[in-house]
Amino acid sequence: MHIGFDISQTGSQKAGCGYYAAALIRAMMEVAPQNRYSLFPSFGDFFFDAKMPIMNPYRGAQVHYGPRHLTRESARNFWNDAKLEKVLGQPDVLHCNNFWTPVQITSSRVIYTLYDLGFVTNADWSTEANRVGCFDGIFRSSVAADWVVAISDYSRAHYLKVFPHFPSERVRVVYPCSRFTDTTRQGTRPAAMKDCQESDFWLSVGTIEPRKNQRLLAEAYARYLEAGGRSMPLVLAGGKGWRMENFPDYLAKLGILDHVKLLGYVTDDEMIWLYRNCYANLYSSVFEGFGLPVLEGMQFGAPTMSSNTTSIPEVTGAAAILISPHDSEAWAQKMLDLSLDAEKRRILGASARERAQRFNWGRSATSMLAIYQEAVNSTKRAPTAAMRATREI
Repeated sequence: MHIGFDISQTGSQKAGCGYYAAALIRAMMEVAPQNRYSLFPSFGDFFFDAKMPIMNPYRGAQVHYGPRHLTRESARNFWNDAKLEKVLGQPDVLHCNNFWTPVQITSSRVIYTLYDLGFVTNADWSTEANRVGCFDGIFRSSVAADWVVAISDYSRAHYLKVFPHFPSERVRVVYPCSRFTDTTRQGTRPAAMKDCQESDFWLSVGTIEPRKNQRLLAEAYARYLEAGGRSMPLVLAGGKGWRMENFPDYLAKLGILDHVKLLGYVTDDEMIWLYRNCYANLYSSVFEGFGLPVLEGMQFGAPTMSSNTTSIPEVTGAAAILISPHDSEAWAQKMLDLSLDAEKRRILGASARERAQRFNWGRSATSMLAIYQEAVNSTKRAPTAAMRATREI
């Protein structure tokens, strides 16, 4: 099988979507090395990383790279060309991983990765440009994709609610798994953590942005300290997102700025150390397509407290303390309770490791390859009036 695969978001500054695509393609190449893999460092006209594939190459006997574009304009011209399919070598499947969807494909089976529709749920969770770009890509998937692969049952149901015209039997779920394959790694202590003792800090991982709900977590932490909770610092590991430029000022207003460590983007090795050595991993996100930091923390035995909304319970099962992402007082109380209960913390850590073993990239890769084969063996979706209109735009 000839597989065309979008790796555009898998560069050195990748986040959740990039980790999914990067781990999935590596696992598929390991499970089925006989396939031909055409990897596309740029894909479409929405997301662009000029350093791909320099910073993150994938290697294999049957691996070939598509063109690398130095400017967004050249990428846009290439991917919107009417003869795109022929230029790409007419792969059997063309897998889209960065929200953008081509609409001019007439032979290859177009597979679309659905992460989430948070930008539809709340306009304040992203910028106008990001919201428009994401919605354009996901709308085009509803008219031009042959199959949609969601990363959770929640995302699958949400997609079909927003786009009820898409054939439900062609929307499948393939779960993400941890990017970390060696659970024996100890990791490296971040320099900013030199004064922190092991198992003596609260951890929260995620891009600093409204949807990740760090403001509520900060409020809960302030309440926890006011209630006499142990003075363990709150460590936030994640790059800067959008609409949170005044977050340090908010921490200062709460009187906790000196108790919070903003690490920014950390390396994989540093992340492992943080997961291994936190007192608990706190994930207060309001909306998730999956919730990868929850799974990754659980993999390394991090006792977990997380939101009880959207897809997150699919990840945690009964192995975490689940709390409303809108109730800072409840978060503060649960943090206080856990800080005083070493046995509960031990049980949560053991349950987390056991739960994480349910998610395996080998199984996910095998499932994806089976979807590819089913797609190739099935009739391509007939062009709809919406698809024809989209092609003309």
